[in-house]
Amino acid sequence: MYQRLFQQFTTSGDTLRVYQGDKPVFSSRKDRLLPLMEYLGGCAAKHTGVVIFDKIIGNAAALLAVKAGCREAFSPLGSELAVQTLERYRVAYHFTRTVPTIQRADGEGMCPMEKLSAGKEPEEFYQIMLQKITGKG
Repeated sequence: MYQRLFQQFTTSGDTLRVYQGDKPVFSSRKDRLLPLMEYLGGCAAKHTGVVIFDKIIGNAAALLAVKAGCREAFSPLGSELAVQTLERYRVAYHFTRTVPTIQRADGEGMCPMEKLSAGKEPEEFYQIMLQKITGKG
């Protein structure tokens, strides 16, 4: 079932979709980690064992997916750091392509969020992101 939904997702303009069973509970077209942060801030408490489709899953997104109670994650692109995190928290994952690390958009080094999330726990990274978004701390 999820393979078909994932194919639809990859050709859509959405950057994130969250499913509870086969029912979509959240979607977004925003960039980077904002959709996951919005989901965590507004919807995550109502759902457990969700399936997440994200356009890119680096370690930062993997940590936030764990925080969101994700049981299975799908992405066209994932990092080896994300694989380690998802395996550590026993989240099934399906990446079309796996790279060592997520790179910056300009290709000049590692994505800042991949770097920032290294060695962090899900709740710890979520709190760091909340501080960044709200400008506190």
